[in-house]
Amino acid sequence: MTRITIAKGDGIGPEIMDATIKVLEAAGAQIEIDEIEVGEKVYLSGNTSGISKEAWSMIRKNKVFLKAPITTPQGGGYKSLNVTTRKMLGLYANVRPCVSLHPFVDTKHPVMDLVIIRENEEDLYAGIEHQQTDEVVQCLKLISIPGCEKIIRYAFEYAKQYGRKKVTCFSKDNIMKQSDGLFHAVFDEIGNDYPEIDKEHWIIDIGAAKMADTPEAFDVIVTLNLYGDVISDIAAQIAGSVGLAGSANIGEECAMFEAIHGSAPRRAGQNVANPSGLLQGAILMLNHIGQNEVAEKIHNAWLKTLEDGVHTYDIYKENVSKQKVGTYQFAEAIIARLGQKPNTLKSIKYNNSGALQLKPYVRKGSAEKELVGMDVFLHWKGMDVEELGQLISSITSNNLEINMITNRGIKVWPDGFKETFCTDHWRCRFKAKNGKKVEKSELLSLLTEANQKGLDVIKTENLYTFNGKAGFSLGQGQ
Repeated sequence: MTRITIAKGDGIGPEIMDATIKVLEAAGAQIEIDEIEVGEKVYLSGNTSGISKEAWSMIRKNKVFLKAPITTPQGGGYKSLNVTTRKMLGLYANVRPCVSLHPFVDTKHPVMDLVIIRENEEDLYAGIEHQQTDEVVQCLKLISIPGCEKIIRYAFEYAKQYGRKKVTCFSKDNIMKQSDGLFHAVFDEIGNDYPEIDKEHWIIDIGAAKMADTPEAFDVIVTLNLYGDVISDIAAQIAGSVGLAGSANIGEECAMFEAIHGSAPRRAGQNVANPSGLLQGAILMLNHIGQNEVAEKIHNAWLKTLEDGVHTYDIYKENVSKQKVGTYQFAEAIIARLGQKPNTLKSIKYNNSGALQLKPYVRKGSAEKELVGMDVFLHWKGMDVEELGQLISSITSNNLEINMITNRGIKVWPDGFKETFCTDHWRCRFKAKNGKKVEKSELLSLLTEANQKGLDVIKTENLYTFNGKAGFSLGQGQ
């Protein structure tokens, strides 16, 4: 018997959760339930996080959380509880199976069967943003070696456990050579531990286009947070419907399972919502806690229900569907088919499923780190790049000299193009003369002189090499 936490959420959440729990109980799931309240009511009560301390304690105690969709109120600076939960509980892996149900659910891709495994904690979703000048806002993209290693190893272990043959990495390392380049490099390194699994890498733009056009070419896709968020919704939709897909959010201690769609308040209280997405999340939960036979029984009954043409309004289609039913009637139809298997659709067999056992991350030895310069970011309203270049060049330092000036990453000095449009946000790169090591005291002296010349320094970034390799990118056009 496994004790789990549930939250019924907002909008259609209570209806689809009640329907899902009814199916789980009828199938013999060995679970005990603690219910908490999260979402809109909690937000509007004055709790800006959307969840109470007591609810957090319950989730952390039970470690398994089945959550219906919630509504985040507009305005007021409210943060998404979904993102907060993933980060606070260290739920680093988001797992979304996307399978077509042709010919019973409309799709242009009848043999689609892929799983997207998305990194869940880092990337631009760190949410670290600053307005730095009148014209420019910055968002920091943070990628770590532990984050890359954990999600990529999870993808390979998932493929191994579920009999998948290939893992594909999506990144944009042709542009972001440091951050996405790290993700690709770690993928290649960890992939060597799994010689029995095919491996490939695609640049995210053409990879996403290929996935949308020919999803059957992929098996397991592993990617960074933002890319994974976008392509997993695309994959779910082209498979048939976002409303049919569930997801797992897996951490080293806790796990959260949910539908990937929203709370759909316009459909609330009408007994029309399709509970399939949350039910799929619950099936992933049952596999996670080792109740594979129950998961298998529910999944096959759900497939048989769809195959028999018993459909909710969102997937109902004349000449294919045979009966249009509401939320609770759909759940009853699944219950009536427990123990049955589909005839046309491929039946499901879960073998040896359960929480994946991953090697713990082991921190590697420190690299030889050497300070070699500094990027100084300025808020400067002038438009004459030569004027700025002369002003910056007049800053004297025993061991630092101006190397280039960029605007929005594009080199504009020296030898810039007059056609390049510039904002009021400038990066001035100072590097060591003759490759000499730089002391931090020299950086402070440089900034002091910049201040004396009336320059508005809004940010600095130290430039380092690691084992002799540059830990910073060149400017575009350099």
